[in-house]
Amino acid sequence: MGRSQETFNKKEVRNKKEKKRKEKEKKRLARKEKEKKSSLDDMIAYVDENGMITSTPPDPSKKKSIKAEDIDISIPKSDSTQQMDTIRKGIVSFFNESKGYGFIRDSETKESVFVHVNNLLEDIKEGNVVSFEVEMGKKGPTAIQVKLFK
Repeated sequence: MGRSQETFNKKEVRNKKEKKRKEKEKKRLARKEKEKKSSLDDMIAYVDENGMITSTPPDPSKKKSIKAEDIDISIPKSDSTQQMDTIRKGIVSFFNESKGYGFIRDSETKESVFVHVNNLLEDIKEGNVVSFEVEMGKKGPTAIQVKLFK
């Protein structure tokens, strides 16, 4: 009798492939059974009065009625009574004389406001305390009527 042409290594590889195939089949059958058990009710989520997601439906007794007219969708209109001082005070945080622009740090709001050399009434330098008015420019707030604060 002749020796078998199948070596030990070939048998091991074949057994591993067979074992892997059976495990894959078991997983597939388990997934199939699990899919049958899930329903639409399991997938529905509710939002409670605090904005948290829950699996229980909301209590109808806690329901509040809201008129459609009471809902504001737009940005609230600014009141003329809430307008800030037209003349503000700030410190020049950056100014480039050769390019003709800089920034003023507002003392109240701590915001940087752009300033151009055309809007200066007096020459300014970095660190100067200045008074100015704010106007909306193309790219944001711009300082106008800028002069040294005394």
